This record gives sequence, structure tokens and C-alpha cells, in this order.
Amino acid sequence: MPVTIRKGLEDDFPALMKLINELAEFEKAPNPPKNSAEQMKREREYFNFFVAEADGRVIGAAVYFFAYYTWVGKSLYLDDFYVIPEYRGKGIGSRLLRKIFEAAKQADCKRVRFQVIDWNKDAISLYRRRGAEISNEWLNCDFDEDRIRQFLEKTKEAE
Repeated sequence: MPVTIRKGLEDDFPALMKLINELAEFEKAPNPPKNSAEQMKREREYFNFFVAEADGRVIGAAVYFFAYYTWVGKSLYLDDFYVIPEYRGKGIGSRLLRKIFEAAKQADCKRVRFQVIDWNKDAISLYRRRGAEISNEWLNCDFDEDRIRQFLEKTKEAE
């Protein structure tokens, strides 16, 4: 079974959204993704991605963007990384990760950063075997659109 790893294209957005929804289900996310292929088209300048393709379909993806961290400088942030279950254990994830690290090196990044859910022991094991330093200290702080609006309303008087 030949697998091709290539740069993602706009035509891949529907397949990419399908994978992102599968990832959310796999992670038992309490809320489904709000993004869409149409939104991705409008916001295309903010992210990049690679896809794994086999048997004429997209079977995996790695979505990333560049960020700047004051402690280290330019970095690549891997936002979503997923291979559908029947293709796992065949080295496809490692090949996608290699593409991510090649992109980081080509862009002169000082760090690659991503998150892994704490119960995904297989992924944690893979990342550690590949040399990742995994922190148990930092927690996510997220504000969705409603919370952004609420924050701005609550702090309006503070100005």
C-alpha cells in the first residue's frame, strides 16, 4: 500500500475537516469543532498542513502554523495531528512528523511545540521515543468568541 505525504491543498479542506472531526471524537471532546472548509478558505493564510494519502483518499494530516515565543523565538506549532485508525502502526505518523520537522528546520524555527492529551499513552510513548520533552506543569487557558466578548465587556470599566 503506497502512501504519499504531500503539502495540503485547498481541495483537501473537506477531507481535512472530516479528519479533524474524527480527531475530536477520538479525543472525546465535549464540543465538536466549529470550523468549516469554508472558514478554512477564508483564513488560509494562517495555517499550513501536510496530508497522508493512500488508496485515493486522505488518511492523515498534520496542521501547523508559525508562532513567536519570547523565550525562544520563531516556532512551529503543530495544532492537529491525526492518522485514521486502520492506517496506524505503519509509520505514517512518523512520516508526517518528519515533514513537520523539515518545515520547522527550513523556516529556521527554534522549537516545535504541540499538545498531547494525557490519556493517549501510545502517542506520548511515540513522542518520548522521538525525543520530546513533555511537561506536566502547564495548563491550557482558552477564551472562545463568547468569552472574548465577555472579557472585553467585564473589563471595559477598568480602562
